[in-house]
Amino acid sequence: MPDCNLRIGQGYDVHPLAPGRKLMLGGVEIPTEDNRGTLGHSDGDPLIHAVIDAILGSLALGDIGKWFPDTDPQWKDASSANLLQAVLNDERLQNWSLVNLDCTVILAKPKLSKFIPAIQENLAGLLKTTPDRIAVKAKSNNGIASIGQGDAVAAMVALLAEIS
Repeated sequence: MPDCNLRIGQGYDVHPLAPGRKLMLGGVEIPTEDNRGTLGHSDGDPLIHAVIDAILGSLALGDIGKWFPDTDPQWKDASSANLLQAVLNDERLQNWSLVNLDCTVILAKPKLSKFIPAIQENLAGLLKTTPDRIAVKAKSNNGIASIGQGDAVAAMVALLAEIS
């Protein structure tokens, strides 16, 4: 079987929303009217967590929980951007490069449309690429289940990577 230079990865993450926490999406702090943000061991950024899982999946290197277990106090309140950087700095990603990233954030409120350009820019910077390779879409879950009722946020990611 010939060696393929293209790899697909997918990621998913969900976090409950809790009072007194920041809502972090793609490394961007999103203001909320009800002062609720993502509850997690780290800063709880579900979009970056899904990106990390997609990167790791593209190389069959496990998942975010394997790399940064929530039982390890060193990751308590850690910036998800720093977790992503740690993954990208791993020698096994030396020849890995992003072709494109397609992200969907599922959140009832606030509406994300005005924050999407900042999220794309920030993710592009973290991934050392250009924003035109990063798609970010927002969905509300139409009032269905805990996400649609405003009690949680989820993110789904698909990426295509090239190994040189």
